[in-house]
Amino acid sequence: MVVAGDVAVLMVQVLPSVSGKLTADAPLAPLVWFKSGGTAEWLFEPKDLADLQGFLRDLDPATPVMALGLGSNMIVRDGGVPGVVVRLGKPFAKVTPVDALTLECGGGASGILVSSTARDNGIAGVEFLRSIPGTVGGFVRMNGGAYGGEVKDILVDCDVVLRDGSLATLQNADLGYTYRHSELPGGAIVVAARFRGRPGEPAAIQAEMDRISASREASQPLRSKTGGSTFKNPEGHKAWQLVDQAGCRGLQLGGAQVSEKHTNFLINTGEATSSDIEALGEEVRRRVKENSGVTLEWEIQRVGRQ
Repeated sequence: MVVAGDVAVLMVQVLPSVSGKLTADAPLAPLVWFKSGGTAEWLFEPKDLADLQGFLRDLDPATPVMALGLGSNMIVRDGGVPGVVVRLGKPFAKVTPVDALTLECGGGASGILVSSTARDNGIAGVEFLRSIPGTVGGFVRMNGGAYGGEVKDILVDCDVVLRDGSLATLQNADLGYTYRHSELPGGAIVVAARFRGRPGEPAAIQAEMDRISASREASQPLRSKTGGSTFKNPEGHKAWQLVDQAGCRGLQLGGAQVSEKHTNFLINTGEATSSDIEALGEEVRRRVKENSGVTLEWEIQRVGRQ
């Protein structure tokens, strides 16, 4: 067991032994795109699947567990996250072809790696993952989508480790997909997924990936401390237009600001707290409701204690 933090002795008494890395009171701000927020009571980076299963099996069932990918679609509140945050590293980041149209993707693999591997194997229909700054686990959980594609369109099935440490394979239909939502069991961690595309030419696939990349660069504040799309698009509306029409472009609260470039993005201008960012989002929701009558729903996950 590799232990970091000042309470290693206590941890031995209350947490199961592991082969990977356990860090007590681990700062999460460096691991999320907003670069804000508190610590994880424990951060667990499992060595492999068996390590993850054994840890969850032996962990007190009352201890909350949360998975963390690239931290792009998340506000970690300033009070930190209780329980255990699980971060899947390199052992879970492989992508390999299963057949001519199907990829086996580890839960920690990035969208860029998945889409690039699909291109190299002549698999089209996966290009949109190039535009989502996250990992396969998050894509599956949130039905990640952009540029006309969604995970529900390409997912065959996924392997998840449940809160009791057991491994289960869930079919696409089991996940009850709707817009940016799934019915993945609480505490479940996606460790692998199979994505199926359609036949394509690598050059054409690359051209589509280049088009998506250029579009993102032109329209989104990619070089800022941000969290991606803040609010879901309401039925019949685009969230950014509602925010803009409510006069919120450039609106600031503390160190947080509504992006001038894309109004459905909040940014940390430097020293914003997570409270600043979340409060700004709530103020935007209030103004949009007052202006248009539409209630915006958060797309960004907000976790931890205030």
